[in-house]
Amino acid sequence: MTESALRTPTVATADEFRTMMSGFPTGVSVITATDEDGAERGMTCSSVCSVSLDPPVLLICLRHGSPTLDAVVRSGAFTVNLLHAGGRGTAELFASGNPDRFGLVPWESDPAAAGPHLVTDAHTIADCEVVLTQRMGDHVTVYGEARRVTRQADEAPLLYGLRQFRDWPAAQAG
Repeated sequence: MTESALRTPTVATADEFRTMMSGFPTGVSVITATDEDGAERGMTCSSVCSVSLDPPVLLICLRHGSPTLDAVVRSGAFTVNLLHAGGRGTAELFASGNPDRFGLVPWESDPAAAGPHLVTDAHTIADCEVVLTQRMGDHVTVYGEARRVTRQADEAPLLYGLRQFRDWPAAQAG
């Protein structure tokens, strides 16, 4: 390929980009927060990434206009519930938009929680404080400093790739 062909100003289509990213498996989380009226908000999210160890910062990407994003921004806090393989139903529920989702899964909250904790389906939970937001296209990147990390279960993480949920493969003897 010539150098000039590499600089041709083209833009990938949404379908091309979606197909490319589906080939990059990732862990599955449910991001939760409480809105200003005290209502629980949450959505499935596979866009979670560590940013820094000192301070402990991660980022999440949420759809612009979502009630969960609004609750995160207004409250200044959110919870990352990293799902284990048994949490597939919860991942699907929180991706569905079902308005009664918090009535269909066990969850807890305490005064130190940034959002609801999905105690049955999460292997690890992080309560985070928003430190920065940045809009890019139809999503907003939210940077959060982890204030508390709680290990819930010693279970394999749930993965998402090729538009499917999968269990983490069993460790192989080397």
